[in-house]
Amino acid sequence: MLKFLILERFLIDRMITFGWKALYRLGSPSRKRARFEALAPWRCLDHTLELFSSASSSGLEPDVWEKSMFIQTETTPNPATLKFLPGRTVMERGTLDIKSADSADQSPLAQALFALDGVSGVFFGSDFISVSKSEGDWRELKPTVLGAIMEHFISGAPLLNAEAGAAPQTGDEEFFEATDAETVASIKILIETHVRPAVANDGGDIKFRGFRDGTVYLAMKGSCSGCPSSTATLKHGIQNLLKHYLPDVQAVEQI
Repeated sequence: MLKFLILERFLIDRMITFGWKALYRLGSPSRKRARFEALAPWRCLDHTLELFSSASSSGLEPDVWEKSMFIQTETTPNPATLKFLPGRTVMERGTLDIKSADSADQSPLAQALFALDGVSGVFFGSDFISVSKSEGDWRELKPTVLGAIMEHFISGAPLLNAEAGAAPQTGDEEFFEATDAETVASIKILIETHVRPAVANDGGDIKFRGFRDGTVYLAMKGSCSGCPSSTATLKHGIQNLLKHYLPDVQAVEQI
């Protein structure tokens, strides 16, 4: 058994090192769970391939075991937020930031996540889900979050309710003077090409909201909202970038 565990540990280590998303199936569900628990101290929260079975974590029938999926988990600059990558498309277009259980009724998955003790925010990106917590330890909360995500995707349920999917996003109205249209267009291009990919990699999103008197106003979502390092990102990263390329930009503020 010891040799077998050592071999498993080596194989999983190689899978994570090279980013493989191969299916890890060794033994029965109960034995597999025991082996993962045996390796728990070794597993890294920063960049882990998690396997969750409906039979062991969400109480579904054992025949769903064959539909188990890998969910990649990553930390973000915000210690209160984790990023979950289910290995498939999450949002077909755009992003969705749900900040409270009261507005979670537009998504069955968001409802399931907010039903968990400690979850305070859910953000859907193109291929990831960022979950924020208000309290508790990630070591206790993360398995239940993974179980809820896995159960949703295995069920085949839509991410958004029909009404929510058809409704336009609100609260993203832009403001700027017509004379600044050229500058605003350049700001948007720089944000889209230089800023948003990096922000999405950290489990969040950033949107242009306005430009007035030399100040660019941006909205930060997902893991970036409330992140301790968001101010530094705005002032030392985005502001310097925009000022370098656009002389009309004097400052950047979060809105």
